[in-house]
Amino acid sequence: MEKDLKKRYELLGHKVVPVQLPVVIRVNTLNIKETDLIARLKKAKIQLTKLPHLSYAYKAKANFSLGAIPEYLLGYFYLQERASQIAVEILNPKSNEFVLDCCAAPGGKTTQISQMMKNQGVVVAFDNKSRRLLSLRSNLERCNVQNAAVFLRDITHASNEFGEFDKILVDAPCSGNYVVDDEWFEKTDMDGIKKNAYRQYNIMQSVIESFANKNTVIVYTTCTLEPEENELLIQKLIDDFDIKLMKVDVGSPALTNVFGEELDKNIAKCARFWPDEHKTQAFFIAKFKVK
Repeated sequence: MEKDLKKRYELLGHKVVPVQLPVVIRVNTLNIKETDLIARLKKAKIQLTKLPHLSYAYKAKANFSLGAIPEYLLGYFYLQERASQIAVEILNPKSNEFVLDCCAAPGGKTTQISQMMKNQGVVVAFDNKSRRLLSLRSNLERCNVQNAAVFLRDITHASNEFGEFDKILVDAPCSGNYVVDDEWFEKTDMDGIKKNAYRQYNIMQSVIESFANKNTVIVYTTCTLEPEENELLIQKLIDDFDIKLMKVDVGSPALTNVFGEELDKNIAKCARFWPDEHKTQAFFIAKFKVK
């Protein structure tokens, strides 16, 4: 199975290569000014490099765990990989909006959404596992998030008593990728990938039918390379719903030919991050509205 999964990437024009992900932090301006935190971290002998195309992201190098220093525990920054931060900036939540984060725990993107909204407006955060809500609530409190309401909900079975949202983020449960899991190839098989794709479609069906209107901006993301959970899923949404894809100007254009199957050309408006090309973890971002 390991060889089969690797062969799939070769058929898509990419290779499986080792990628050493840098430690990336996001300055949390809900708790501290960016310049003040940078000064504190540099005083602590932490090497920082500002990352382009992101508002508050820095690559950080230190001889100790950044998750154990006072600045982290005080919520002055969040440890959050570059591609993950890009997804929320693509969503672009505003301070006067009503935003839904469908699969919110442990809260990295939720806290970033609230930061971009300057703790104004309302963020509704769903997760379907009670144990994961503990980490979500902890991170919201640590990062001084004051505009979020947390609910134990499975979006596929949730009735909508909230009304329609301005923005919706679906950071979908997915198969993951080999960059962040050394045993990924041993643990992953096509049955699991197909089950995840089925689950993701159900999530998106609920989002489109119950929580969105024609003005709602929806961002769908995964941290996997598998087309079944990315382009092929978006193709199914195009086939089953009247959606309009919006251009995502990061990474590489998404695939429009998957293992010989021609897809809607508009899917190229979505974005992929390939580990061998972009030196990040695998990531996929689609942005669209329902017509």
